[in-house]
Amino acid sequence: MKNDIQNRNDIILLVNTFYDTVIADDVIGYLFTDVAKVNWNLHLPKMYDFWENILFSTGNFEGNPMIKHKELNQKSKLSEDHFNHWNKLFNATVDTLFKGEKADEIKNRAMNISQMMMQKAVD
Repeated sequence: MKNDIQNRNDIILLVNTFYDTVIADDVIGYLFTDVAKVNWNLHLPKMYDFWENILFSTGNFEGNPMIKHKELNQKSKLSEDHFNHWNKLFNATVDTLFKGEKADEIKNRAMNISQMMMQKAVD
């Protein structure tokens, strides 16, 4: 039986599993590896803080994701398909690992955030 997302360790598991999938993905992986050239040692801890703050209001995230996505869009045009595919992978990762109220919440929050990013970063 799957548990709900309960703490930072669960967030770390989710984020690491998700980005392992993203890196290997044929549709969006190149955006992270070839275009953004993500430094995973820096990026992953930021993502732990980001999602932990989203779910548990820890206040431990600093940064401006919108600016990063605008910069990425200038390097390589982002499309609605990219964002939709990101969401599909994210939801599948959550569903594989967790079940419950927080799992549903993180999927809904991710969808809302990605829609806002798509509207603002791709303009």
